[in-house]
Parts: sequence; structure tokens; C-alpha cells
Amino acid sequence: MEKNKKLKQNFKKRLPLFLTGFSQVYFVAVNTYFLSKEMYLGVFISAFIISMIWSFNIKRIAFGSTNDRLVYAFGATIGSVCGLWSSSIIALFISRL
Repeated sequence: MEKNKKLKQNFKKRLPLFLTGFSQVYFVAVNTYFLSKEMYLGVFISAFIISMIWSFNIKRIAFGSTNDRLVYAFGATIGSVCGLWSSSIIALFISRL
């Protein structure tokens, strides 16, 4: 019972870190795709969002533990793949307009 409670607390503590890593690298992937397609509005929006996320994120990672960094890196990895996938769909949609 105690072990279950501890796992839930650990998950709740690290989920925001995972989501931060995911969202930041997601937008880096999206931005890279938009750059390659010369989609200026997409680059503008995604670059702004990357900077905003980074401004909130830097302190959390710089002073985090190794486990925190691993969770962040895993989130960033998944975010990169999802960013590529969704930006290709967005670009396809925009090109058909």
C-alpha cells in the first residue's frame, strides 16, 4: 500500500517535467519542419512558444536530479517524434488551402 502511494507521488512529481520536455522539443520539431518548408507564420508562432517554454523550464532542469533529467529527456524524445508527425499533417492541410 505504501509503495503504491509513493509511486503515485513520484509520478505526479515528474509528470510536469515530462510534459515540459515534450512540449519544448515538440515545438522545436514543428519549427524545424516549418523552416524547411519556408512557412513563416508557423516559424514565428513555434519559435515564440519555444522561447516561452524555455524561460519557465531552465531552472527546473538546471537544479534537477539525474532522474529528473532522464524524465525530461524522455519527454523531449517523444515530443520530437510527435512534432514531426503533427507538423507534416499541418503542412499538408495548409498546402491544400
